[in-house]
Amino acid sequence: MNTLTFMLLMSFMLSTTLTIMNFWLAQMTPDMEKLSPYECGFDPLGSARLPFSIRFFLVAILFLLFDLEIALLLPLPWAVQLQSPMTTLTWVTTLIALLTLGLTYEWTQGGLEWAE
Repeated sequence: MNTLTFMLLMSFMLSTTLTIMNFWLAQMTPDMEKLSPYECGFDPLGSARLPFSIRFFLVAILFLLFDLEIALLLPLPWAVQLQSPMTTLTWVTTLIALLTLGLTYEWTQGGLEWAE
């Protein structure tokens, strides 16, 4: 028996054994919590036309916006491989200052307030 055949046979046996063990050891009696759908904290059996707070979604979108800006723009000064460390420091300081100004603007405009 060559090595390739032996490896294929062993992988098939391992896959079959793991699949059988999954069906044998799995919990087959889910409770009501597992059977109920999860709808972002809203009651799935209530009315779908209930008003919700738009502030929550505004804060979530702002978080995603600032999170993406930090994740994509902050590594930029190191990615372009500038010759001078002072130029890199200037780029980083400028990016952080712009993000801080944007956050301050949103804060002063009341975009982060929970109260209506």
